[in-house]
Amino acid sequence: MTERLVVVHPDAAVVAEAAAARLLTRVLDAQSQRSPVHVVLTGGSVGIATLAAVARNPVRAAVDWSAVHVWWGDERFLPDGDPERNETQARDALLRSLGDALPAGNVHAVPAPGNGVGTPEQAAALYAGELAAFAPGGAATPAFDVLMLGMGPDGHVASLFPGHDALAAEGVSTVGVHGSPKPPAERVSLTFEAIRAAREVWVVAAGPEKAQAVASALSGAPVTQTPASGVYGLERTLWLLDAASADVTG
Repeated sequence: MTERLVVVHPDAAVVAEAAAARLLTRVLDAQSQRSPVHVVLTGGSVGIATLAAVARNPVRAAVDWSAVHVWWGDERFLPDGDPERNETQARDALLRSLGDALPAGNVHAVPAPGNGVGTPEQAAALYAGELAAFAPGGAATPAFDVLMLGMGPDGHVASLFPGHDALAAEGVSTVGVHGSPKPPAERVSLTFEAIRAAREVWVVAAGPEKAQAVASALSGAPVTQTPASGVYGLERTLWLLDAASADVTG
């Protein structure tokens, strides 16, 4: 496991602004060394607030968005355009505002039901194929420069929930999820193997309801109990928290 850095900000709004600034800086730094750059987005209140903050940040104009590829760590298995899809929320918060600067072919959404896709497993297989198509040297996934994750109060990340079979998936980059304790029940998620292939993994969390899960993950609890404890990047793992989520005394 590589370096883990925990950064605590005063509140959720500051977490989002700080994460947005870090993301833009990270993309610019990566673009000075290689092209294209691959970024994995997350949903959730802080994740989407981060994207909205990117949209407002004037530094976004310095990014060559034509050389950025956008992915998702998980997705709700819902129809295209459904407001609960992470993709839909990301488009509303940031991607649509980028216009033609971000080519449509650089946005890699998880397949939605319909057009021959009837199950989360079928969507997961198609997404795995898309990931592999942009991976170097026969790898299963691109070398993600930043992979952002939210975390639930139960310690789940992406759609990897405590006690679920998806936690044990091996040899694959994606997995279909059924019986999610958080609606909707059906989802598609990256696996631990895919997440750990990222150069940097960022866990972004805020709120007092996350405090116990944060403490559990940072103390190295079993992934079957707290899945967030099992995520890390090849070069760095960054936890961006607010004071409430970092406080286990309340």
